[in-house]
Amino acid sequence: MASSESDIKLTRVGPGTPMGNLMRQYWVPACLSSELVADGDPMRLMLLCERLIAFRDSDGRVGVMDHRCPHRGASLFFGRNEQSGIRCVYHGWKFATDGTCIDRPNLPAHLPPRVRAMAYPTAERGGIVYVYMGTAKEPPPLPAIESLMLPADRLGTWCTQRECNWLQALEGDIDTSHLGFLHLGSVDPDDVSPDSMHRFAVLNRAPEYYFKDTDWGTMYCAYRPAEPGNIYYRFSHFVFPFWTMFPDGDFNDNIVASAWVPMDDTHTMQIGTYLKGRTLALRTLKDGSPIPGLEADANFSRTEYLPNTADWFGRHRYARNKSNDYMIDREAQRHHSFTGIDSIPIQDMAMSESMGDIADRSIEHLVPSDIMVARTRRRMLAAMQALETDGTAPPLIDDPRASLRARSGSLIAADGLDWNDVYERALQSAFSPMGDLQPAE
Repeated sequence: MASSESDIKLTRVGPGTPMGNLMRQYWVPACLSSELVADGDPMRLMLLCERLIAFRDSDGRVGVMDHRCPHRGASLFFGRNEQSGIRCVYHGWKFATDGTCIDRPNLPAHLPPRVRAMAYPTAERGGIVYVYMGTAKEPPPLPAIESLMLPADRLGTWCTQRECNWLQALEGDIDTSHLGFLHLGSVDPDDVSPDSMHRFAVLNRAPEYYFKDTDWGTMYCAYRPAEPGNIYYRFSHFVFPFWTMFPDGDFNDNIVASAWVPMDDTHTMQIGTYLKGRTLALRTLKDGSPIPGLEADANFSRTEYLPNTADWFGRHRYARNKSNDYMIDREAQRHHSFTGIDSIPIQDMAMSESMGDIADRSIEHLVPSDIMVARTRRRMLAAMQALETDGTAPPLIDDPRASLRARSGSLIAADGLDWNDVYERALQSAFSPMGDLQPAE
């Protein structure tokens, strides 16, 4: 369990909070590039408890700034995005993407426009818009994570929103023991294809674990017996400040990463990235039928979203959500599906949101299978303390390319080998987007 003081430090992200300060050292994924059109509608954007607007100007540049006009505080969401700037409709003041005031038509022309809008530096790569919300004169390099370096034609992305704190959402991705229950709890081991190495996750639902701190964050390995003389491994990572790499596929090409971006303390945006065509983990039974509850995932059908709206939390919301109990089917739960909830993302969302807006960790009873969760919290607290105490830069700020050595996924290796050696050998022989593909611009 976490102390209330530690819990507050880990979960609150507003300006001036320890975690908020830590996250502001990094580039923050804000939205997909496709959400912003040149001279299109401004978009409300909630990031780290700050109410912002995002827009793309006539020349394709992205602006992210305080939604309040610095003149009288009217919202620039209602502004006119035109002729390389956004114009407040209250008095006509106009601002460039960097916050420079370029026109004040209600004042004499000879008065210099000394006022600026509060704007953040932005960057785009791989179809994602990033924002730097820190105070350094020179922002750090963009994150160097494998999936983020993929060229556009090989990079897949998705966005979802969760109505809960960012930490409990993130921790679902670094908790491997729930796989055999929440997602595969209805599967009889005899029904799994003997050709799938992932069957061992069903044959043994209580793996053992290795863990270590890394240059990029934390790493764990869940392991259990495979065929005689072999071990089935599942590797996963936490990458500072809010990235995860889940092991839902074969290690050779499971190039994935999710950013669990806090919108505020009780809303989180997941921006996921992956290598198109990667080898997925278990989705069907040996007769070819979908695993109960994973029919949508097995058929690669898109989970249904609600229409986007213009409010602060109006984007990327699943139609199955807590307002309708995720459309749980109790009959299916009794006779067919372990949860009665359809698809892996919805199952995960139901669990993290059911903990409350901000989970009460004082009631937790952590056990050995929670080692990655517990130690990742400890790693974050140490990084916050070092930043607060003496300004020590957190991981990856000075060397973001260290995270290129992080790869998640499953594999089988001979028994008796050190798990670190298994990981390093697999990494050296795995498909590499940095070697075979040109990085995204």
